[in-house]
Amino acid sequence: MVVSRQILIDSKYGTVVCAPVYSSNSGLASQVRVGPDEGLKQMCAVQCDGLVSIRNSELTDFVGSLSDGKLAQLASALRVALAIEE
Repeated sequence: MVVSRQILIDSKYGTVVCAPVYSSNSGLASQVRVGPDEGLKQMCAVQCDGLVSIRNSELTDFVGSLSDGKLAQLASALRVALAIEE
């Protein structure tokens, strides 16, 4: 799951920050459950503890997007994973 801003994705900068999505969910505060409502085939979890930078050229297929509620959950999970206080 790309967690960068669209303006960065569209820019000449060659990489974006992504959080891996796995089928397992440990219920950690740094994870967000996602599934068919977000365009995935099954229930999964965005793992914000595993952020990686990948090349834009590796982004191949658009799968789905997050609702405002899920974006808020993602923001909270990223704060936990990165130890950012509100």
